Amino acid sequence: QVQLVESGGGLVQAGDSLRLSCAASGRTLSSYAMGWFRQAPGKEREFVSAISRRGGSTYYADSVKGRFTISRDNAKNTVYLQMNSLKPEDTAVYYCAASVIGGSYYSQKTSYDSWGQGTQVTVSS
Repeated sequence: QVQLVESGGGLVQAGDSLRLSCAASGRTLSSYAMGWFRQAPGKEREFVSAISRRGGSTYYADSVKGRFTISRDNAKNTVYLQMNSLKPEDTAVYYCAASVIGGSYYSQKTSYDSWGQGTQVTVSS
């Protein structure tokens, strides 16, 4: 099973940018489709973005489309989430996740086999 570690979170102001990283170990990242989810206090964990194994296909939640960009560097075993024009409603713990199956169910938590511990993103108004 692949181990995932997120980094790059922090406290920023509305309109600022952050780049999250998810470093994988234990298995080759190219074996997995990857996703980012987030969970705000008192809310369910929700889908943010996903990327196919080779990076040819990307997917976004409507709430982040046009502001966030997912990418991956399989040679570095790392997935990124570039977050621009951040809003207070983006405040959450962000998790990366790895999926062996990939495919059409990229937005469903149950499609993912491994999860990181999360990194906090706080956006002040």
